[in-house]
Amino acid sequence: MALERLFRRKRPSGENRDVPELWTKCEACGAQLYKKEFKENLYVCPKCGHHHRMPAAERVAMLADPGTFQETTRLAPLDPLGFVDTKPYAERLQAYQKETGRKDAIVGGTCAIGGVPSVLLVMDYAFAGGSMGSVVGEEIARGVERAAEEGRALVIVAASGGARMQEAALSLMQMAKTVMSLDLLWAKRLPYVSVLTDPTTGGVTASFAALADVIFAEPGALIGFAGPRVIRQTIRQELPEGFQRAEFLLKHGMVDRVTDRRRLKAELVQALRHLHPGVPYAPGV
Repeated sequence: MALERLFRRKRPSGENRDVPELWTKCEACGAQLYKKEFKENLYVCPKCGHHHRMPAAERVAMLADPGTFQETTRLAPLDPLGFVDTKPYAERLQAYQKETGRKDAIVGGTCAIGGVPSVLLVMDYAFAGGSMGSVVGEEIARGVERAAEEGRALVIVAASGGARMQEAALSLMQMAKTVMSLDLLWAKRLPYVSVLTDPTTGGVTASFAALADVIFAEPGALIGFAGPRVIRQTIRQELPEGFQRAEFLLKHGMVDRVTDRRRLKAELVQALRHLHPGVPYAPGV
């Protein structure tokens, strides 16, 4: 009778369950992954090596030396055009802010990376697809200025669908702003390292993301200006296998290195120590 009652017992409804979901599924190979171990492995599938998208806050924790990160990104977006599509832009912003807990699609600040004084900026794809509007462009420009003034290296982790359509030309102007600001770093011979993650597309790829001294890319990351579907429809030809993926760009000289996320900080530190004029280079560190 006890066994019969066990099988007849009703399971708690989804509304009342507080038990967290312990497992997730790899979107590439379909393997069942224990969430805790998956996060400890930096969102890389231990079965097939697929690099899943990683939350911006956890990227900061991965790259910045413990206890050194001081956030400086504080700007909030406006709706200068009063843009409305299926819903007002202002409502979309409020929803993204509530969902992500940040004001716009970027988080950044000062820190040390392997002991190298740096400005670290990480784009957040969870906020409006990491789109670059006025706030993202301004925060990048301010980050560059801070790095130049304080003699710091600059590291930007890109993850973006491109320009933010709800800000129209104001969004496109951020391409010129971010590119021009980089002159401040180059004038002082301070290093700028770009990390391209999945996806890095549109106006972000066509501006600051592709102009670094060293460009790292994560395995399998989609990197390009227009997407492959748009290109295929435009030229009416089949695209090469792996087109616009990180490995394809490495083969054609568009990035310097494709690096597994689990080794990224170590290789990033090597590059920064080699390039920063105020830090003694220590091979093998």
